[in-house]
Amino acid sequence: MINELLKDAETKMGQAVEHTINEFSGVRTGRANAGLLSRVTVDYYGTRTPLQQLASFSVPEARMLIVQPYDKGAIADIERGIQEADLGLNPSNDGNIIRLAFPSLTEERRRDLIKVVRNLAEEGRIAIRNIRRHAKDAIESEDVSEDDIYRAEDQLQKLTDKQTHIIDEALERKEEELLEV
Repeated sequence: MINELLKDAETKMGQAVEHTINEFSGVRTGRANAGLLSRVTVDYYGTRTPLQQLASFSVPEARMLIVQPYDKGAIADIERGIQEADLGLNPSNDGNIIRLAFPSLTEERRRDLIKVVRNLAEEGRIAIRNIRRHAKDAIESEDVSEDDIYRAEDQLQKLTDKQTHIIDEALERKEEELLEV
C-alpha cells in the first residue's frame, strides 16, 4: 500500500512540474514562441475554440511568428482573439496568414517577467509540497511499522527534492531566456 501511495505522489508531482513548465511557456520572451498562443481562444462560429485547433504555427525568424489558419474565413476572428488575449502583440494579416512581430523587451519589462516566472515556480513548488504533505499523512495513517513509515517518508522527501529541482532548473533556463538580449 505504501508503494502505491508513493507512486501516486510521484505521478501527481510530475503533473505539477509539467503544469509549471507549461505556464512558463506562456510567458513572453523577446523571441517568437508558439507556446505563447497556447491559451488563446477564438470565437469561431459562436464557440470559444483553442487557436491550436484553427491554425498552424511557424517561426521563420527569431522575432516573427506566422499563424496560418486552416479556414481562411476565420482569419478576422483569429486576429481578434489574439488581440483580446492581451499578449502585447499586434497581429497583421495579408488575407492568408497572420504575422506576429515580437518587439524587443525593455530591461524593466524583463525584470517584471522574471518576477512573474519566479512566482509561477513558487506555485509549482507549493503544489509539490502539498502533494508531499497529503502523501505523508496517508503513509502515517497506514498500519505498518515505524521503520517502514520512516523509509517511505525518506523516499517521499527524495522524490520531492527531485521534482523541485526540475522546477528550479526550468526556472533558471527561463530566466536566462528572458535576460537574453
